[in-house]
Amino acid sequence: MSQSEVDKERRTWVAIACGAGAVGGVAAAVPFVASFTPSERARAAGAAVEVDISGLRPGEKLTVEWRGKPVWIVRRTPEQLESLKQTEAQVADPNSERKAYPTPDYARNQHRSIKPEVLVAVGICSHLGCSPSDKFATGAQPSLPDDWAGGFLCPCHGSTFDMAGRVFRNKPAPDNLEVPPHTYVSDTRILIGEDKA
Repeated sequence: MSQSEVDKERRTWVAIACGAGAVGGVAAAVPFVASFTPSERARAAGAAVEVDISGLRPGEKLTVEWRGKPVWIVRRTPEQLESLKQTEAQVADPNSERKAYPTPDYARNQHRSIKPEVLVAVGICSHLGCSPSDKFATGAQPSLPDDWAGGFLCPCHGSTFDMAGRVFRNKPAPDNLEVPPHTYVSDTRILIGEDKA
């Protein structure tokens, strides 16, 4: 066997070994790289959730899950925002000063949100953990006052919340609905679970 034949055979085996090593390296890397995406357990434990709100129209609500809790995203109409002035004197904690559910600084305002038209709130009553129902229609309705301006009603014990999730006075719920940490990553995408400067 000549030297050139030996070199050719050696190159063939080197190429085969390198190819097998590359395939093995990729096979070993795939599970490792896949582990970078949060698991269902990690998401339930608190991993941030990104939500596209581009299709949410005024007066509509979208519900997503974060930390095993329902998070409501409501695009409020101009009328619903205006109603917050009417309810200001009727709610128990208009400035979100109570500490049971600390409200982020960017939601310590009348509309309790970063953008006035978009409410982000955890849909769990602060009384016994029930989930309030949407009562966006205004006016007299069963279990609601005649001058109802729209908001949420907890059917379990009758707590009512305005369109900013603020609890009305003299209701069983001790606090406003929780505003979770969140930030806008674009005009139409919200990251729930993280707030960045």
